[in-house]
Amino acid sequence: MGLCLLAAGGFHVLWAEGPLGAPSIFSPESTPAKTIMDLSWFVLAITGAIFVTVGGLFAWALIRFRAKKDDDNSEPPQIYGSTQVELAWTVIPILVVVVLFLTTARIIFAIQDAPKPQAALDVTVVGHQFWWEYRYPKLGIVTANELHVPVSTALDPRPTFLHLLSADVDHSFWVPQLAGKTDLIPNHPNELWIDPHQTGLFVGQCAQFCGVEHAKMLLRVSVDTPEQFDAWVQQQKQPGVQDASVAAGRHVFETQACTNCHTIAGTAARGTFGPDLTHLASRATLASGALPNTPANLQAWIQDPNTLKPGVLMPAMQLSNEQIDEVVAYLETLR
Repeated sequence: MGLCLLAAGGFHVLWAEGPLGAPSIFSPESTPAKTIMDLSWFVLAITGAIFVTVGGLFAWALIRFRAKKDDDNSEPPQIYGSTQVELAWTVIPILVVVVLFLTTARIIFAIQDAPKPQAALDVTVVGHQFWWEYRYPKLGIVTANELHVPVSTALDPRPTFLHLLSADVDHSFWVPQLAGKTDLIPNHPNELWIDPHQTGLFVGQCAQFCGVEHAKMLLRVSVDTPEQFDAWVQQQKQPGVQDASVAAGRHVFETQACTNCHTIAGTAARGTFGPDLTHLASRATLASGALPNTPANLQAWIQDPNTLKPGVLMPAMQLSNEQIDEVVAYLETLR
């Protein structure tokens, strides 16, 4: 199922620079992440004990049997074969491997086969080059790049189950504090679930090389209180605000090729190739976390996206400065 556990060899940490710095596996805030970290510590303890034992015996042998000044040059006694030693170096490694295999298998199945409660939130995640699409099928919401989920507590468990799809090439969904890496593979749906125990913002990124801008395909997961999440849902269900003062910008947007790729609810824009922009101004970042969502950055992005995110599939729209200002003013009202 594409779940990558940190086991059988210690830790492998991919430091992905994002708006909040590097995500970390050492502060899990969800059951899958906590389980994976516990497994990692268990594997590290066993492999560490093996390292200390073998290294200690090797050091003891070097010191105990080192050459001395009064040694003669005769060959030391030769011992051919030892049933006890051969059994030890065969049976012990087999037992270690079996223990690691069974423990890892138990953790994998415990995570992948976890029961889905009725209160669970369903989200379909679609990986694109190079951004994330989030669909909430039961809520009728489609958004991009910033995933919102409710906090899950012992008194009010509300896990989020993610259905992972790819629109083009292989991607990998990884927010270290919430769960292990799970791949998004074309024509091969995968599943992942999280139950964040704390509110706040958790960051990650695509962990599977997917093209030139793979490093800027960042993840932002906002874990909200139940009240905050319900308010966000109600906001997302509203059509984009249509302010008469920015009618010129809306007209420019709707008469350009923007409508071929983007959707804005309540307008003629119904494209699905690019991110849904209905509530663009409510997002903290642009370009899948590559830039803060400010009017200046939005203006630069529309003017020439490739200078900010080389390899991005959005073309420069060849608009005049006046038209760009009008479009930015319009998009800034979409909250």
